[in-house]
Formats: sequence, C-alpha cells, structure tokens
Amino acid sequence: MSGSRIVAVGHYQPAKVLTNEDLAGLVDTSDEWIRSRVGIRTRHIAGPDEPVDELAAHAAAKALASAGLTPADIDLVLVATSTAIDRSPNTAARVAARLGVPRPAAMDINVVCAGFTHALATADHTVRAGAAARALVIGADKMSDVTDWSDRTTCVLVGDGAGAAVVEACPPGTEPGIGPVLWGSVPEMGHAVRIEGTPPRFAQEGQSVYRWATTQLPPLARKVCERAGLRPEELAAVVLHQANLRIIEPLAERLGAVNAVVARDVSESGNTSAASIPLALSKLIEQGAVTSGDPVLLFGFGGNLSYAGQVVRCP
Repeated sequence: MSGSRIVAVGHYQPAKVLTNEDLAGLVDTSDEWIRSRVGIRTRHIAGPDEPVDELAAHAAAKALASAGLTPADIDLVLVATSTAIDRSPNTAARVAARLGVPRPAAMDINVVCAGFTHALATADHTVRAGAAARALVIGADKMSDVTDWSDRTTCVLVGDGAGAAVVEACPPGTEPGIGPVLWGSVPEMGHAVRIEGTPPRFAQEGQSVYRWATTQLPPLARKVCERAGLRPEELAAVVLHQANLRIIEPLAERLGAVNAVVARDVSESGNTSAASIPLALSKLIEQGAVTSGDPVLLFGFGGNLSYAGQVVRCP
C-alpha cells in the first residue's frame, strides 16, 4: 500500500461578519468579556439561503482549483459536519452534485469538532487500501443554525465556514504526506458537548471541556508526533481545533512545539466546529506562514469528547 498526501487546500467563509459589539446588542455581554474568556473578536455568519453544502462546495472548489484538478478527477467525497438539517441526500452527495463530481462514493462523517481529522484519516486509509484514487475531504458547519442567540454562554463562541483538502496517493518511492492517526473518545462524558433537541441547540459544560482539553490532550498530541516519527520541536505549525484561545495556547505550550506557528484563527472566525482545522490550515498556507513540505500537527477535539490527530506535510 502506498501512502497518501494532501495536494491542495481551500477555505470559505460567509460575507457577513458579526463583531463582539454586535453581540453586545443582542445579549448581556461585552467585547472585553468575550476576548478575556475565549479570545474571539469576530465571526462569520451564513445567511438563511446559505446551507452547509453550499459552504462546503465553495471551499472544495477552491481546493480543486489550487490542485489544478477537475471534479471528474475525484472518486471519494467526505464531508465532516454536525449541522446539516436534512438527512438525505447527505451533505457529501449534495456537494458532489453542486460540483459535478461523477459517481463518487459520498459520505458524511459526524464527529463534531474532531470531524475533519477523522475524515482525513478515513480518506488516507481508503486511498492506501486502493479503494479510492483521489478524495475531497471537507469540514463544514453552520453553527449559527443550532445556536440559541439569547444564550450568552454559547452564542459568543460560534461561527460558520468550511475548509477542504484534496488527498491523493503518493508517487511510488515517496514518503507519505499524511501520518498515522491517533483517535479515540470519552463516551461517558458525551454530555459535555451537545447538539440536541427539536430544534437542535448547541450546549456545553465549559469548565469540564476546558479541564479535559488542557490536562488530557497534551500527552495524546505528543503521541501523534511519536507515531509520525517527529519530535514536537520539529513541527513547523500546530493547528488545533479552534475552540477557545484559553484552550489552544496552553495545549500548544504543553505539547512543547517551541518552533511552531500556532494557528489562532478562532480570534477572527470563532468556533466553526468541523471547519475550524482545515479553515485555519488553509489560511496559514495562504499567508505563507508555512511552506510546501513543512510538517504540521492537526489535532481535533471536542464534541462527543472525541479526538483525532495526525502530522501532515503541507502541499
């Protein structure tokens, strides 16, 4: 079995920007309160006529264009999302239809905030096994659809967006560009992050999530590096799920990635759930903060108290 690699990425965010000052007009909060607790300044919010599959398709189209590929080159579409309203057709099939991908395997993966890294591992395994030649892996969420905008503990956190990657088999004789995944969950603590009810609403136990993320995840992130055969100080960048700066910064520090750029896109995008990692990675590449071949740790965590991470080489 050959390894796989990411050959291109892309991202998309809706045009509407919601600032902390805007939120202060909706609920009892302030710019200082939000920044000091979660580090968020702004977030992008999709309109009622912008469904999740549209956000995903925009990001995927950019990734395809960057790779110099057409939709006909894709035979697997994976979409990580937890905010799709409809059950069938699934989001992946709708993205494939929007793009004109002919006859792909099309699947949604719902692991909430860890969805993209789970989907990336699934694509890697599928390509390695020879069941697909080239995959579109997308993280897309419209958190604004599942948010109670009168609840100041959650509405200040969320944003909408999508990020995508094109994954293909590595040329013979080359090193894999996607390292071994480390994944798992804490099912008995699934209640700590929820999207439940009719209509579905996002809720979380903030302190429980904070303690779990800052204490339990650093050794797991170090183990991801070990599986990739790298020391944390060799990483060029660390892209964690963009949940909260008070989680991201301690986790990155305890990992020991002293030479790495740490993605802090949460400040301008908020928590976009499954979109947050590919969105932040695409921006780092677009900004030139990392270059082709650089090793980058991707580590998703959160909903279901699930986690998944791998070291990838930048396209």
